[in-house]
Amino acid sequence: MPHSPDEKKRAVTRLRRIKGQAEALERAVEAGVDCSALLQQIAALRGAANGLMAEVLKAICARRSGRRRRLAGWLDGAGRPALISMPRSTESSGHCEPI
Repeated sequence: MPHSPDEKKRAVTRLRRIKGQAEALERAVEAGVDCSALLQQIAALRGAANGLMAEVLKAICARRSGRRRRLAGWLDGAGRPALISMPRSTESSGHCEPI
């Protein structure tokens, strides 16, 4: 977890954005918003979570090495966790089912 005041502030800011996005997604589901709009909100929420994870990994890396560097094989060129940025495979019938 982040230890410096600056790292904690960035993490809390990201968490608040994620919380707001999750609440907006909940309201959209309850309102019966179109599937494509839901998928867009889910993608934004996932991106925010990936950003938080990358920030925490960078903080860990900086503490362990004394300087910021890429974790070979763990972060992609944009600083995102490489495993998270890979598309997830799901069975799909090609259309959205009601939630």
